Amino acid sequence: MTNLLIVEDETRMREVLMMLLSDMELTMFEARDGAEAIEIFDSETIHLVITDLKLPKVGGMEVLGHIKKKNPEVPVIIITAFGSIDNAVEAIRLGAFDYVTKPFTEDKLRACVEKAMQISRLTSEVEYLRSEIESKYTFNNIVGNSSEICDILRLAGEVSRTDTTVLITGESGTGKELLSRATHLNSPRGKGPFLPVNCAAIPSALLESELFGYERGAFTGAQQQKKGKFELASGGTLFLDEIGDMTLDVQAKFLRVLESKSFERLGGTKTIQADVRIIAATNKDLEKMVHARTFREDLYYRISVFPIRIPPLRERRSDIPLLSLYFVGEFSTAFGLPPPVLSDKIMEMLTNHPWKGNIRELRNVLERAMILSRGSDKITSRHVILNESHDIPLGEFDLDRIVRLLIRDHRVGLEELEKRCINYAMTTAESNVSKAARLLGLSRATLRYRLDKLEK
Repeated sequence: MTNLLIVEDETRMREVLMMLLSDMELTMFEARDGAEAIEIFDSETIHLVITDLKLPKVGGMEVLGHIKKKNPEVPVIIITAFGSIDNAVEAIRLGAFDYVTKPFTEDKLRACVEKAMQISRLTSEVEYLRSEIESKYTFNNIVGNSSEICDILRLAGEVSRTDTTVLITGESGTGKELLSRATHLNSPRGKGPFLPVNCAAIPSALLESELFGYERGAFTGAQQQKKGKFELASGGTLFLDEIGDMTLDVQAKFLRVLESKSFERLGGTKTIQADVRIIAATNKDLEKMVHARTFREDLYYRISVFPIRIPPLRERRSDIPLLSLYFVGEFSTAFGLPPPVLSDKIMEMLTNHPWKGNIRELRNVLERAMILSRGSDKITSRHVILNESHDIPLGEFDLDRIVRLLIRDHRVGLEELEKRCINYAMTTAESNVSKAARLLGLSRATLRYRLDKLEK
């Protein structure tokens, strides 16, 4: 229901307005003068205002100014006499939605109110969506209590107050875009647009036009002018994801924009100011790319003014239990189910998994587990399906944790460990002793000796 405030000093005119609009979905408030209108507007949630310009105590222009200062999104319709159209035009310039002149027709009034109601509803929807986005992409929703995450949030919080260019690095699935959005929304540009561009997903031939836009006739198929992301993100943030996949020729043009804060559309001559903040992200080692001359050194130093590295999940395993509980709670709400229990055994299984796909993989595993465990009060190992095909170097595992788990918790002795390792290698190598020896890092003779020892 839309709340309408009618401001009119003539009782008969107020009654006419309320009668003409009585069958519309409106809750009506009425004010006899400008002072009363301001009092009602400040104390009630008003979505739409109809006001005469000539009012006692406080005039219609003052009422309009107060409303636009307090809530500029509220549409204000001005009613004015035919001879005062100049005043109505001035009111439009100051932010009024529209005006109707006395005497007005019912159709004209209703059409104007319906249009204003539509604008008011759309504005409310936009504000709701904005608040949903802002609540989702805040630093508070970056889950973790490890020292690594605390340091990252501290750094992001500091740089969010500035317009400094940020480079976020980390493997796929670590949450680079989430951190980028949170940095934007907590910045002075937070009310402006946040436009992501995936440099890896757009062919290099199209990336330039996507970033800078083009004029009509700039190339075959350019039938009309198109604004680029730099222009559309004005006043906000441009997020360049996977910037390591940007080709050298586009890198050169992008560097020029960063240095000059201006650009031209393809095929155009007009210089356009680039009022944007740049946040870039990549899962590649840009320093190695600079040495290999596949990424410009000058651009690297230009975008890495404030670098933030998000470590992979296997380097901050203490965050896995907290993330797991968070995702289980999220899916429980989405599925309309009470949250199931994650046992210590399941938590240990999740914590010890290498998570090559990082947080994204963990989230997918738990979503699948929630679906498979419907109707159960706990998630078991039958529900948790892990991808065991990860090819991660041995040095990246927490060997101390594995040894502690095997020896202290499961009382596995050295002889049993050796036997299990040799049996696994022989099975994997299909009983080929030479292949098994290579898997174990042993000579063929040494493995042959140990096999003979095990058979005795």
